[in-house]
Amino acid sequence: MIFDLPLFALAAFATVFAGISKGGFGSGASFASASILALVLEPGQALGIMLLLLILIDLATLKPYWRKWHWPTARLLMVGSVPGVILGLVIYKITNDDVIRFLIGAMSLLFVLWQGARAFGVLPVAKSRLPATAGLLAGCVAGFTSFVSHAGGPPAAMYMLSLKTSKTEYQANTVLVFTFVNLLKAAAYSYLGIFTVQTLLAGVYLAPFALIGAWIGVKAHHMVPERAFFILTYLLLILTGSKLIFDAIT
Repeated sequence: MIFDLPLFALAAFATVFAGISKGGFGSGASFASASILALVLEPGQALGIMLLLLILIDLATLKPYWRKWHWPTARLLMVGSVPGVILGLVIYKITNDDVIRFLIGAMSLLFVLWQGARAFGVLPVAKSRLPATAGLLAGCVAGFTSFVSHAGGPPAAMYMLSLKTSKTEYQANTVLVFTFVNLLKAAAYSYLGIFTVQTLLAGVYLAPFALIGAWIGVKAHHMVPERAFFILTYLLLILTGSKLIFDAIT
């Protein structure tokens, strides 16, 4: 799987990147790591390995943001995510690897388009607080996109940004919500047989890189401009997303 030097180096880079993203900049961009791994592994293997590491990162970053979240907001998103995860399970069960590759690639490019639309004012942030039903819907979409590509950040962000939360409260909400979502996904992945001895072993080997990335992310949260970090993320997503879609359709 990843047990030769070039693949392990790529996996280690992807894992550190996921840790930095989740630890300091919200989970929205961390799914780029799954996109990177899906270039060289079967989609199920890439998703399974990254989920184990994302859960580890979640647990490592809970303490710095403990009780800094806004519970009503987090609760809405978590409740809404349950049917989304169930839908993802059903879709995964009836499709093949190429469909999952296409979905991962499409989520990668859509994330970049969404951020670009926001930056140029094509998709402005809601000026008033969105209703609770929007939070439930955002949670449902986040649950589904997170299940098939670990890309649950944007739907959740659309709702949370309308609430005008602080940077730290936003990050704390994100950590709490996706800790819950990822634990739900772990149960579903186990049911689907995505977790194997190889994925578990790969997770053990990569765990130190996940913790290093999470530690860097927490420190970088207050030190590194978000713009520089996300420019790198967008470039990675464009390259990996385009390649995954090309591989899926050819």
